[in-house]
Amino acid sequence: MNENKKLFLLEEDITYLNHGSFGACPKVIFEDYQNWQFKLEKQPVQFFTEELYYALKKSRESLSKFLGCGQDEVLFFQNPTTAVSNIIYNLDLKPGDEILMTDHEYGALVRAWNAWGKKAKVYIKYANVTLPLESKDKFFEDVSKKISSKTKVIFLSQITSPTGLVFPIKDIIDFAKEKKIITIVDGAHVPGHIDLSIQNLGCDFYTGALHKWMCAPKGASFLFVKKEHQKWIKPVIYSWGKDGDDPELSEFLQDFQWQGTRDMSAFLTIPKVINFFKNDIESFQEHSKKLILNSGEQFQRVLRTDPISRGDDFLGQMISFPLPKNTNNKIKDILWENHNIEIPIFEWNKEKFIRLSIHIYNDQKDIDSLMNALQSII
Repeated sequence: MNENKKLFLLEEDITYLNHGSFGACPKVIFEDYQNWQFKLEKQPVQFFTEELYYALKKSRESLSKFLGCGQDEVLFFQNPTTAVSNIIYNLDLKPGDEILMTDHEYGALVRAWNAWGKKAKVYIKYANVTLPLESKDKFFEDVSKKISSKTKVIFLSQITSPTGLVFPIKDIIDFAKEKKIITIVDGAHVPGHIDLSIQNLGCDFYTGALHKWMCAPKGASFLFVKKEHQKWIKPVIYSWGKDGDDPELSEFLQDFQWQGTRDMSAFLTIPKVINFFKNDIESFQEHSKKLILNSGEQFQRVLRTDPISRGDDFLGQMISFPLPKNTNNKIKDILWENHNIEIPIFEWNKEKFIRLSIHIYNDQKDIDSLMNALQSII
């Protein structure tokens, strides 16, 4: 067994190849999480009215330094879906305006955009990204050609959830900025997965999960809001805000930080989370990417289907591969029940895919176990 797996709470007899869905929490981080919960329960009033806000500020400072943005531009949310939904319901668009996204976006957020678009009479437009993804120029062409005079918002994943691709979004963001189009980036899979500097990226909004590749406790995510937008972005849930106990000078932070009684312990672990990875994060990423690149060759050999990207520029610690058309519909259950392998199988664009996502607790033996199992099933 990979020695790093002992650092995590994962069951030892499971081959866990689905880090991308909900992440996995190291024992030392989970202990810190529980310590915050104990502190809250020992003196709830003192904690909520005094200690909490200083701890939140410390977490924001630590996170903003890691992300490359200001500490007063970052808010904590439980997940990116909630964060993006909060932006959606603040948008002031007119009937007939357009929202542009790719055909690789996360299903829950596609539903959120469509529900709001129908109500607001705003058109949701999709750019079909050519596969296999081979160049950033082609990606730019595929997305930019769908931009029109009616495009008011571009919503893009930096790493896609269904297809596991790292999209080269910087040029699209720069192009959108020239045309005064708002850019919202779904970076749910990015923090801890690939290098990130929000300031260099230049987007208007950015959301990311911290419980995925950063391995924080479940329910730890963030939303970056550029300062120029903070006057019009308001919380969906209003509470005490500036009339409460929050000592922050920013009304923007006051409105968002306190939204009624809730356990924010997961947010408070972030300094510990960053410290856990800070010295070794590049070597961890390299380790995982090497396994992913090797697995791509193995997938092609075992499944006899074609990859959806070329080269290594568009892959990180995830890879999705199309399954043969005649694949057993119960393949996910078979992998779990017969082989103790946890890995997602899903349908995207009318094709079945298998998505491999790994972290420091995985090694080549895990990949080999998967390939041997697939050979016995396919």
